[in-house]
Amino acid sequence: MSIIKTTVFGSGSWGTAIALLLHNNGYDVTLWSKFENEAKTLCNTRRNPLLKDVEIPQKIYITSDLNEAVNNANAAILAVPSYGLRETAEALAERLNDDCVVVCMSKGIEEDSSSLFTSILKETFNENTTIAAVSGPTHAEEVARQIPTACVAASEDISVAMRVQNLLMNDFLRVYTSTDIIGVELGAALKNVIALGAGISLGLGYGDNTMAMLITRGLAEIAELCVKMGGCKETLAGLAGLGDLIVTCMSEYSRNRQAGILIGKGKTTQEAMSEVGAVVEGYYAAKAAKKLAEKMDIDMPISLETYRVLYENKHPMTAMKDLMSRSRRSEQDTGAEIWVT
Repeated sequence: MSIIKTTVFGSGSWGTAIALLLHNNGYDVTLWSKFENEAKTLCNTRRNPLLKDVEIPQKIYITSDLNEAVNNANAAILAVPSYGLRETAEALAERLNDDCVVVCMSKGIEEDSSSLFTSILKETFNENTTIAAVSGPTHAEEVARQIPTACVAASEDISVAMRVQNLLMNDFLRVYTSTDIIGVELGAALKNVIALGAGISLGLGYGDNTMAMLITRGLAEIAELCVKMGGCKETLAGLAGLGDLIVTCMSEYSRNRQAGILIGKGKTTQEAMSEVGAVVEGYYAAKAAKKLAEKMDIDMPISLETYRVLYENKHPMTAMKDLMSRSRRSEQDTGAEIWVT
């Protein structure tokens, strides 16, 4: 069935950018906010303060009424913060149309259960619900301004991935398809942890060499975990892995990088997140990364040291010294061998 009415759940910068994109693609778009006051403000001002100088067209309907938002929608786009994913899915479970495709564009791993988001959606929705995940180097600020961007739509059913590709793709967003939903979701979530670590290194005054080390070795950690969990190593060399990792570690828009810089300069974790003023997903993903590494019995030293700085008040300089003083080994013994066929 062709998609006519789309609803974006989550009115942050990312949700708003997606709503703008779908409107540009010619769809009937509803943008849902959990908060009534926020919905009213967006409706009255047609501006999201997180997206400067971008106007929300009048044709995008904005509401906090869940029943209104769901009514007749045949594409439900989830763009809520990671901590609100399960709650939102459970609220939608009995309301969605049978033919509605659910597209997870939130990036993260549930903190308490360490579950991938599509696993939560499978648990929550009817077994016949079609589910996909979308990820890649997609800063909301640039998507909203129609800057050329590429991402990956993943589903176990390639026809569903292609349906989402058709929904999103236009002349400024190029969408590729994949059936490796594990790799796409892990890349989306865990790059935030590495980006926090990269930001901390910048706050400490380190430079490009350190950044390159953290990106490449961080990617090896994520890819090793991906393979252990049944995903494909090749996925992590693409947009949902390396692409998203680079942009999140290096971009001025990255909240994880911003928070990391503040922590490296001496702010506490809570002070840093408060100063950033928006959700820092890597904070939640760091706890999940630690749990998954222990569960899969693999070594993820960058993620672990980032966790210790965030949750155990370890001094960032000590964490970096401990990373650098680990036992000597071959690069092929520490995750890089997964790239070799």
